[in-house]
Amino acid sequence: MNKCPWALASPLEEHYHDHEWGVPVHDDRVLFEFLILEGAQAGLSWATVLKRREGYRNAFDNFDVEVVAGYDDTKINALLTNPQIIRNRLKILAAVSNAQAFLKVQQEFGSFACYIWSFVDNRPLQNAWVSMKEVPTTTPHSDAMSKDLKKRGFKFVGSTICYAYMQATGMVNDHLADCFRHQQLKN
Repeated sequence: MNKCPWALASPLEEHYHDHEWGVPVHDDRVLFEFLILEGAQAGLSWATVLKRREGYRNAFDNFDVEVVAGYDDTKINALLTNPQIIRNRLKILAAVSNAQAFLKVQQEFGSFACYIWSFVDNRPLQNAWVSMKEVPTTTPHSDAMSKDLKKRGFKFVGSTICYAYMQATGMVNDHLADCFRHQQLKN
């Protein structure tokens, strides 16, 4: 059974590839989780973030956006000493301000899913890449998403992070054409 080459790096990455990566997500809690995790990845590998995912869930109240939006200095300082997460002050502060911006988007659009999926006309974009070299790091869709998120006050949402977010949440199917998941996730 063929798989995207990156999935073979570790059992954790393989499980993530086989069960989550590229599966369309419309649940706001999960969309918020990926927003925080993708931002935490900036400058690091996805494997580094995946290894700490459970730690993030514990530290960030299972990504309850309303709770995270209310974090105060005491909570932020506690997060900065938590070895289960990436202890980067800017990324932690961004998680809190992103939660606040996320709530505003929910209020305006009814859900974050309604807002974020509008960047792909509410259906996954289907690619058919033959090699990993073909897979882009940004696209006009991720550029537009990044620009709008930044305008709304989000942080750590550059175009590359937005494209990785789109891949993770199934807004784009970037499994290689010969990967068993590609056909499963094709509409």
